[in-house]
This record gives sequence, structure tokens and C-alpha cells, in this order.
Amino acid sequence: MEEEKDVTDKKGTKNEVVLQISGNEEAFYAKKERRDFRGSPLAESSSLSPQFNSQMGSSSSPKGFRDSNDIEVTKRSGKKWKLRGLIEWFAFVCIVGFLIASLTVHKLQHKGIWGLELWKWVQESIFHQYILRTLSGPPLMDMAATVGKTSSSGRLSFKTLIRDKENEGKKEQVIDVDKLKKMKQEKVSAWTMRGLINVIRSSGLSTISYTPESVDEDESDQKDNEITSEWEAKAAAYRIFRNVAKPGNKYIEKEDLLRFMKNEEVENVLPLFEGAVETGKIKRKSLKNWLVKVYLERQSLVHSLNDAKTAVDELNRLTSVVVFIVIIIVWTVFEAIVFVFVMHPFDVGDRCVIDGVQMVVEEMNILTTVFLRYDNEKIFYPNSVLATKPISNFYRSPEMSDSVEFAVDVSTSIESIGALKARLKTYLENRPQHWRPNHSVIVKDIENVNKMKMALYVTHTINFQNYGDKNSRRSELVLELKKNLEDLNIKYHLLPQEVHLSYVRSEHLTAPTV
Repeated sequence: MEEEKDVTDKKGTKNEVVLQISGNEEAFYAKKERRDFRGSPLAESSSLSPQFNSQMGSSSSPKGFRDSNDIEVTKRSGKKWKLRGLIEWFAFVCIVGFLIASLTVHKLQHKGIWGLELWKWVQESIFHQYILRTLSGPPLMDMAATVGKTSSSGRLSFKTLIRDKENEGKKEQVIDVDKLKKMKQEKVSAWTMRGLINVIRSSGLSTISYTPESVDEDESDQKDNEITSEWEAKAAAYRIFRNVAKPGNKYIEKEDLLRFMKNEEVENVLPLFEGAVETGKIKRKSLKNWLVKVYLERQSLVHSLNDAKTAVDELNRLTSVVVFIVIIIVWTVFEAIVFVFVMHPFDVGDRCVIDGVQMVVEEMNILTTVFLRYDNEKIFYPNSVLATKPISNFYRSPEMSDSVEFAVDVSTSIESIGALKARLKTYLENRPQHWRPNHSVIVKDIENVNKMKMALYVTHTINFQNYGDKNSRRSELVLELKKNLEDLNIKYHLLPQEVHLSYVRSEHLTAPTV
């Protein structure tokens, strides 16, 4: 009879199946079923809403056994998870690709500018500058033959402005025009192109202030005359004509040019002037028109380079902002991926506490997690935010403790309290499928010399994943506590309250009538 009673007690809950075979086998199966029960994500009891119960599943099914409806729901959830994961991974790859593309914008800018024949324009402008400075200076070829100075070396020096705070002033840069003419566009490095563009932007079109009396001066001491208008360009053409042409001659002949340049350079110069190739002579008007044209082209080139620089600076600033935003997005996605796949603090169906609110995980994505609150309200949390918050997970917790606090009158005897402890111990030991035997009944405090605060601490055989079962067991425990308090006549009495009553009599006075 006793064995049948034990079997009946152990079948008291709908969540356990106990097979009574022998004493040892009974203990084995009881431990196994308690472990399965503790780890199973059971549904809420009838105290919660029906919709919430339907989402969590029936509590009557033990862990490891599902009906066909549960299997179909699981399959649909798995397909939905896979589709959403593919979409989010595709978005992540697109973001990373956009970041890589934004980092190569600078290189694409150089290729686009060079495609507009900027290289050829710069090359011609520097060669024209070299012609002006050479023809406005001393006849180097004659000086090399008579005086012994170095002949034309095909080099052009520029004095560019330095804007550094430490080294303010001008810096001289030398360009080998012969090598520049032979360079091909595809072989020019970005560093060389940048240096040439800086030279053109920082230095204007200029000639050398030369007179026969200054022939013995060093080249570094000779003053440059910058051309800033068309009128100055015409005046410079007049000075160059007088410097190169023979006195009283109306043309600049090839022999005159050979006094300043090499024969190869003269062959490259003559095609620049109208009619000079056929006659071998350069008219004054042709020289003037060519120099004005060179001045206007130089101005156009400088304006184009300044506009391009402004556009590139604006694009760089925009690109920097975009890259910064993309970095933030990528970092957020990275944190979310680490949270979901590395930290992984919960799974779908787990009951968690976040910011003091109990919620059940309904859906997990790479960037967000959807929770269902006790009132069936859906709450969306970004995973990057969840990574910074403490998360309590009931499903992954071991057997959890509970407490019931109550107060009794301070006049309650020690024997009554001892009897209460004994009855509570018997109640808990008779229900091993619900409670662990280790418990405690303590006196916490005495207040106002009339109230003794006590507390009962117990340990469930489950965690609080199935909150309905937890509330049901706790409710039965509280009712048992109330029953024992009534049986033992343990009560709580309020202190006598002093009440003051006062009676005020009012007299009605009648006014005399006239």
C-alpha cells in the first residue's frame, strides 16, 4: 500500500511519468525526469493569456516529444530564419563592398582626370614655360661656345610658394623638360603628376628679366617677370623678339633660335608658330599671338586645376563622412554578430529578464531580437544594445529558489513557531517532485514591539522558464502556510489605536424681527 501511495504522489503532476519497477529504478527514473523537466521550455499555465500559452506549447508534453503541429511550426520557423539570415548576410556583404569601393575613390579620381587629357595639357604648358624662359634669357649656346658656360641643359626651374608654418617662403623645383617630353601617360606616377600640378598651380607664366649688362650674373639672381594680363603677354613678346632677333630684322630666323636652344628643341619650337615651318622664320605678330594664346591656355589650365581640386576636396569630405557612417554600421553589425553567434545568451523560447521586464524570446535575427512580453506586446531590441545590458535567462538557470514573507504577532510562542516549522518541513518533504528538502524558516526582524517578520525560503525542482508552474506551486505553498497558521492559531494583532472624539454643539440664533 505504501508503494502504491508513493507512485500516486509521484504522478501528481502532468509533466512527469514515473514507472514503479523497483526501489533503485524508481530513484533513477525520478532523477532523470526531474532533469528533463528542469531543462524543458514548458508553456505558461492558465494564469497567462491563451495566445501566450499557445506560443510556448502545451505543458503536458515532456521534453523530446512533439506533436505534428509543433513539427510543422518548427519547420516554418526554420525556413523563415534561413531566408532572413540570407537577406541580412547579403546586406552585410553589400555594406563591406561599398566600404572597399569608397576607399578606392581617390584612385578612380586620378584615372578619370587623366582620361580628360590633363597630362597632355600639363606637358605642353611646362614646355611653353621652358620656351619663354629660354628665349627671354641669355643666348646659352653662344655663351657655351665663347665663354665656356654650360649649354642649354633642357632643365626648367620653378620657384613655388611654401605654406608651411616652419618654412615659409619659396622653394625652387627643377624639371627636366627633355625627359618630360619623352614621358608617356601610362608611365607617369601619381606622385610625379601631383608635383607637376602643384608647380603649375603655385607658379605663373613668367620670363627672365635679362639685359646684356647682366650676362655675368648668376641665374639665381635674375629676376622673373610674371605675366598677369594679355597686355603683359604682348609686352613680353616684344622683349623676346628684341632679345632673339638680330637688330633691325623683322623675323626670328632658325639661326637666331640656335643661339638659345639645341637643334632638336628648335625643331619642336617652329611648329608652334604660324608659317614658321615652311619659311623657317617667326614673325613678330605670330610670336605675339602665340604668347597671348599660351597665357590664356595657362589661365584656363590653372582654373581647371583649382576647380578640380575643389571638387576633389568636397568629394573627399563627402567620402570621409560616408566611410565614417559605413564604419559605424559595420561595427554595429560586427557587434551584433558577436552577440548572436559568440555570446549567444539566449535561444528562441527562452524566458529572460531585461531592464527588469520578463519577456520570452520570439525571434532572433542578426541585427535585432524580438521579445514577447507577458501581455503579448512585442518588443524589438537591437542586438548591439542587448550586448551592453545584463540579461537574466531562466531557461539556462539551474533549480531556482523562492521565498514567502509573512508577519506574526510578537506574542506568538516559541512552541508554535517550532510546530509551524515542522509542518512546513513535512509538507515539502512529501512533495519531492515540486520542492527540494533543503529549506529554512527564519525570523527576520521585530517591528514596533508587536510584529515579528518571518520568511520561508524554498528551492524548486525546476527553473522559472515555465512561470505558470512556478506560480501554481508557490500558490499551493502559500495556501498551506495559511492553513498551518490557522490550525496553530498564529495571528497578528495591530497595536491599540488611540482615537479622540470631540462633540461640538451648535446654537441657532434667531434674529429679532421688526
